[in-house]
Amino acid sequence: MMEVVFHGQSCVGITLDNGKSLLIDPFLSGNPLAKTSAEEVSADYILLTHAHQDHILDAAAISKRTGAPIVAIPELAAYMSWQGAKTIEMNMGGTVDLGFAKATMIPAFHSSGIVIAEEQRIIYGGMPAGFVIEVEGVKFLHAGDTCLFSDMALIGRRHKLDVAFIPIGDHYTMGPEDALQAAEWYGAGLVVPVHYDTFPPIQQDAGAFVAKLQELGIRGQVVEPGSKVNLSFLER
Repeated sequence: MMEVVFHGQSCVGITLDNGKSLLIDPFLSGNPLAKTSAEEVSADYILLTHAHQDHILDAAAISKRTGAPIVAIPELAAYMSWQGAKTIEMNMGGTVDLGFAKATMIPAFHSSGIVIAEEQRIIYGGMPAGFVIEVEGVKFLHAGDTCLFSDMALIGRRHKLDVAFIPIGDHYTMGPEDALQAAEWYGAGLVVPVHYDTFPPIQQDAGAFVAKLQELGIRGQVVEPGSKVNLSFLER
């Protein structure tokens, strides 16, 4: 069985038995809760949902160290290429075949830009996104940063999702109540809350969220940064 690790904030690593791996939204060096350093992680491909610093901070450095291409929407891919990283650009509704995995880009409702504070300017980062990722017959959803929107139900109908990573932090994304509705619409076999507790405005009780999921008949799991997602339910 593959290994899936939550690294904190929205960073997720998926590693297969043969060593092939994906890394989503690497934000490690700037995350006070991260248990793994940016110098430790490996990746064959890096997927970015959008251009905010808490999702891209370590992407270029990891890409240059490992040789992993960065998969992102064209504007963000261009920015990453300017940092010296290899890139694969794609857009909404498209699917890229990475050999051992396929990634389909889906909508997220959020903002996306790179703030250059010393110059008081913002670089447009393209539309924010999420991904549906199929690896060895298992479908993962990474919702990205988003509010609640009704097409989550369509995404759930179109894709038989096994694991969904859903933000619950509120303030910058949807909060727990909207995330419960999102979980119902996505219909995944397991929901893992992400994008919470890293900073004061997004502190949440993930245990209480998972308890409410269970009341709705939805399997949920709180995964501490650096820990593995329990995929044993897939073997039943």
